[in-house]
Amino acid sequence: MDAIPRRMRAVVCHGPEDYRQEEVDVPAIGPGDVLLRVQAVGICASDAKCFSGAPLFWGDADRPGYCQAPVIPGHEFVGEVVAFGGGVRGVALGDRLVSEQIVPCWQCRYCRRGQYWMCMDNAIYGFRRRTPGAMAEYVRLPEGEIHHRVPADLSAAAGAFVEPLACSLHAVDRADIRLGDVVVVAGCGPLGLGMIAAARLRGPGRLIALDTRPARLEVALACGADLALDPQRDDVVAEVMGLTEGYGCDVYLEASGHPSAVGQGLRLLRKLGTFVEFSVMREPVTVDWTIIGDSKELDIRGSHLGPFCYPTAIGLLQRGHLPLERIVTHQLPLDRFHEGMRLVLAGQGSSIKVQLIP
Repeated sequence: MDAIPRRMRAVVCHGPEDYRQEEVDVPAIGPGDVLLRVQAVGICASDAKCFSGAPLFWGDADRPGYCQAPVIPGHEFVGEVVAFGGGVRGVALGDRLVSEQIVPCWQCRYCRRGQYWMCMDNAIYGFRRRTPGAMAEYVRLPEGEIHHRVPADLSAAAGAFVEPLACSLHAVDRADIRLGDVVVVAGCGPLGLGMIAAARLRGPGRLIALDTRPARLEVALACGADLALDPQRDDVVAEVMGLTEGYGCDVYLEASGHPSAVGQGLRLLRKLGTFVEFSVMREPVTVDWTIIGDSKELDIRGSHLGPFCYPTAIGLLQRGHLPLERIVTHQLPLDRFHEGMRLVLAGQGSSIKVQLIP
């Protein structure tokens, strides 16, 4: 194995739209730490949102509106183990690992109850200074992180897609889809496409994909959707009601990040239906809560990260359950990160998942 250099190339966030490729020190490791040579890192919608300067969390004055500068972004990654500190067990040099996005404290109420993904004092790669991310040649996995081994036959593109796919799987778990359900997935970006592939395995009676971009709707059909509709072109409400004898869909998963998709879901759902929200909204959303309560008694569920879903995500990718070659549309060198951010922010044309190769 090659010697580890002292310095490395990295993308560093200094503030909204002030991201620069710089030469920085390779992370030092201590007891319990693991050092990876990064093979691929995806650009998430939340990364692009931080880049644009939009608030990450509405109504929470204690959290910053973008990456806690200066910090290296990037939480969807795969890499090769090149060093590790004392006390690390079950890891060998040359192993390929992904790490879950959140590094829990393991001390708060949620961690003690096994609900680590809701940790009160967490660190998330690429957003907090104490956990620099993987838009760099090397990334440190700190003590307390949760990693998973990636098989040698899985490509770097697939390895860096494990994290978003795990998030999709968790959302589908939250939806509690039953055999024969009519399921609508709004938004056919990386998360929505993963939800479609996962929902297909639950035996829905009809699986409907919604998006305004024809290229993404084509990929949604390849992921398992029975029907692909464009809300700008098609009367989505009429289509869904016509397929369900006027009742509406059983489950609606929101993965578009567009405020209009929330009201759309409330209209499409049948009484006693289930709405699952997993999006990075760029603005606050206002809806008629009477629909949720008095009119339909809906089950509204949030979905956050991908707890307990990484092994399943790795298995699905290894068995080729997703047309990954059509989902990972761009792999760019690290110095083209600005182009990558713009592609994700625009969300137009053929781009779906954009990754960087350090």
